[in-house]
Amino acid sequence: MAKVHIPAAMRVLTGGVEEVSATGNTLGAVIDSLQGAHPGLKSRLVEEGRLRAGLAVFVDGVQVTGGLSARIGEQSEIYFAPAISGG
Repeated sequence: MAKVHIPAAMRVLTGGVEEVSATGNTLGAVIDSLQGAHPGLKSRLVEEGRLRAGLAVFVDGVQVTGGLSARIGEQSEIYFAPAISGG
């Protein structure tokens, strides 16, 4: 199973847990798995069939450029990094 690190702002959906496991061989499948275990998480990550604007995703330390079709290994570590706004 992939190890998924949940951003602080989304941990309310995981009961405060910062790291969860999920199955799937693509990023989209992993997000679907997360949604099954933690309802509401998918809508924070995906909009209109693609990753939300301003959300960076890193798999095994490399930024994902393939969107939801990006390949995920069984032992991958996934980090979601929401954009921080301010001025």
